[in-house]
Amino acid sequence: MLLAKDISRGGVGGDVLADGRTGGELDMATPTPRISSDSIPVHPMGVKPLGNQYFATGPTARQALGLLRQLPDEMILQLLEYLDAQSLKDIGFTCRFLYAFCQLDDLWKALFLETSSQAPVWKGTWRSTHLKTPADWRAKIDCSNVFSDVIHRPFVCAHVALGKYSSSIPATNQISRFEQLDHDDFAKNWSSKPFILTDCIQRWPVCREWSIQELQRRYSDIKFRAEAVDWPFSTYHEYMSKNADESPLYLFDKSFAEKMNIQIGHTTDAAYWPPECFGSDLFELLGDERPAHRWLIIGPQRSGSTFHKDPNGTSAWNAVLEGSKYWIMFPPTAQVPGVYVSEDSSEVTSPLSIAEWLLEFHAEARALPGCVEGVCRAGEILHVPSGWWHLVVNLEDGIALTQNFVPKSHLVDVLSFLKDKPDQVTGFKRDIDSPYDLFEERLRSYDCELLGKALDELERRNQTKKRKWEEAIGNKNNTVDNGGGFSFDFGDEDEEIP
Repeated sequence: MLLAKDISRGGVGGDVLADGRTGGELDMATPTPRISSDSIPVHPMGVKPLGNQYFATGPTARQALGLLRQLPDEMILQLLEYLDAQSLKDIGFTCRFLYAFCQLDDLWKALFLETSSQAPVWKGTWRSTHLKTPADWRAKIDCSNVFSDVIHRPFVCAHVALGKYSSSIPATNQISRFEQLDHDDFAKNWSSKPFILTDCIQRWPVCREWSIQELQRRYSDIKFRAEAVDWPFSTYHEYMSKNADESPLYLFDKSFAEKMNIQIGHTTDAAYWPPECFGSDLFELLGDERPAHRWLIIGPQRSGSTFHKDPNGTSAWNAVLEGSKYWIMFPPTAQVPGVYVSEDSSEVTSPLSIAEWLLEFHAEARALPGCVEGVCRAGEILHVPSGWWHLVVNLEDGIALTQNFVPKSHLVDVLSFLKDKPDQVTGFKRDIDSPYDLFEERLRSYDCELLGKALDELERRNQTKKRKWEEAIGNKNNTVDNGGGFSFDFGDEDEEIP
């Protein structure tokens, strides 16, 4: 992610000297080695963190900006985001400082996504791909007197050693691990807790047969959804193996079963089936009208998902077929550092990329009560309870399958979400006016007693919320009245507060 407003001027390594090289030509096509957890890589153009300018002895590149010197780096980046490809190329050759800015690959990624509708021939970077030039066809310009966190920080984030964050997990934070779990144990003890099963999916045919190379062989011409693009798998496979993005595109396709012509469920020719330990999925009552609920997930190292909750109050499982994933999770009511939630929970803002969040907030988050972490490896499956916050990042290239479901133990949570937050309900077809009414109708036909108990519990929860609200308002009014200061109310004293 590259947003000017999100990049602090402190930066990564803002007070750390690079290797001290000055002058000479730098070959930008030379691959940059992965860094250890405690080192900072040398930028291929020689760009240094902003703090290093205080140790500079000669003139800095920023001094050649003329009137633009008055603008902070963040604003310069925002202005460049309005340029087309030719203008971005041209302004990049006016001075070293702007040259370094105009090489930022996220600028070219945005241009490509805005203007290109066809799958590209991937050239190793978004700039080379958009301009259709060889990956090594670049001017060799020394930018060692350019000091900017806006330029340097995304490069550092793209080379963060993820192992530092996925290792040495405190014992109290470890996600529980079991070989297997039966449904009774799940329903009674584990439906509201994360856990990993290590011997659950090995009998799936896809667990034995699928690998990234095998998918490339079988489905190279099939188009899959990867965030904002629909690319043949051959193109995405090339992108996976040759990219240096801070936040790589994540293949996340909900129609994979139809595209790959595979069967799912307990049939003789099924590619895989939902684990029995999770029990019945009540959203199955909706048949073809159920919302999107299963996805094929493929991504390179560093790809993943920033903090979020799964849709519609559902639970989920995530099965890793190849690679490994680091998970960090928090209970539904937790306030996750670096994540900002609107009052009605309709908007969740996590302005930092995964790497930035790990750099800035991981240590703080790890120390919070309720935080759990773990690595889910190939052949293992992880349970995400309803409402839990989670961030996940691929530690290596990998394949996973995931599915959202509604267990009986969380039926009330789903009913509450569908009823009380209709503007946040996702995944249903547009011609379904009221997902709540549809689900309630199907539940009534399936099991009146189950629905009745769920509605009673829903009413009890609503009354509890209402009572707490009235107590909070009452306490506030009493405090104001006793203080003798200005006070007001919502109407007559006998009126009930809605």
